[in-house]
Amino acid sequence: MSRFITISAIAASYFVFAILLNSVGTVILQSINSFDISKPQASTLEGFKDLSIAFVSFFVASVIPRIGYKIALAVGLAIVTIACFLTPVIGNFLVIKLLFACIGVSFALVKISVYSIIGQLTHSVKSHSSLLNTIEGIFMLGSLSGYWLFSFYIDGNSAESTQWMNVYYVLAVMSLLTLVLVSFSSISKAEQSLTSTSIFSDFVEMIKMSYQPLVLIFVISIFLYVLIEQGIGTWLPTFNSEVLGLPTNISVQMTSIFAAALALGRLLAGQILRYLNWYTFLNICLAGMALIILLLLPLTQDPTTGLVTSVFDAPAVAYLLPLIGLMMAPIYPVLNSVMLSSLARAKHSSMTGLIVVFSALGGTTGSIITGYSFEALGGQQAFYLSLIPMGLLVASLYFFKVATAKHSV
Repeated sequence: MSRFITISAIAASYFVFAILLNSVGTVILQSINSFDISKPQASTLEGFKDLSIAFVSFFVASVIPRIGYKIALAVGLAIVTIACFLTPVIGNFLVIKLLFACIGVSFALVKISVYSIIGQLTHSVKSHSSLLNTIEGIFMLGSLSGYWLFSFYIDGNSAESTQWMNVYYVLAVMSLLTLVLVSFSSISKAEQSLTSTSIFSDFVEMIKMSYQPLVLIFVISIFLYVLIEQGIGTWLPTFNSEVLGLPTNISVQMTSIFAAALALGRLLAGQILRYLNWYTFLNICLAGMALIILLLLPLTQDPTTGLVTSVFDAPAVAYLLPLIGLMMAPIYPVLNSVMLSSLARAKHSSMTGLIVVFSALGGTTGSIITGYSFEALGGQQAFYLSLIPMGLLVASLYFFKVATAKHSV
């Protein structure tokens, strides 16, 4: 029963943060309308979120095992609970920026803790990979739910209305309930090495870890994957609007298919990996991603669209292209699982800090590159360019497999 409560607690934490993190696109749009700010001003929200995640992960990861994963989870949830309650009360763009900074700080604490707790709950590569894929699948379900939760509070008749901010009262309650669930969970204290070390030496150890060949090829792989996922996922609404010619609201709704595909893919992967080797499986996924790009992008050159007033009027390619998420879905959690399973549990926290840092950097880089390519070359060419990091990821996967077979960090 205690194991079930613990898994439920980390799953609920991930679900809540999925909604908060993936709401940035919706909040940018609503902030432009409600607070009459420019697009460059609104785009800073992404930086407040990602830079907070990277900074806290890099400098705090080694401290978390000392304070305990349960306390770190509770602190992260408490921060976003308070921030969500205050956001609609104050109701300006400054508090929105502070909210996303709080979300970034809190998610870094939560992700490092969750990944380390999964290591405590599992005892083999397969069981670790299975549970991690399930938790990541729940994260994607939260992301999908967030689109519809926010849309319920948006006033379609008044673009300037700040009524949408009331959604944060709901999110505050969800965060508070999750905090209560965490308080009832039985999360073990982090394993410490026999030799007592300082927090500074733990930080130095994390830096040294990043120079080891196995870790280096791993973080390169993580960087490339997130670059691909965010490059496509972040710009899919714009692609739907400018390339497929869909209305803006329909373009955003169609993007939820991508989130649904990621969620389904990760949930299915948790079961498939019980029977299939991870390296073979990930190469199949990458081949599938490349085929979707090569086969479907030509169909977007001249999409046959009549009057589109709902998602049911959208062309077939608008439904098929987001299904690339099915192929993408398993790669990130499987890479993380294989890496963490190769480490002593005492090193999971520091390794997870590196994972979060390079994920944030990869996501930001992917979005920027795709954005510039989209403007300079057009949507189809920007998405075709994703084949380059896909090819690089195939190569890095091979070296990662070789490294994991030879070394145990």
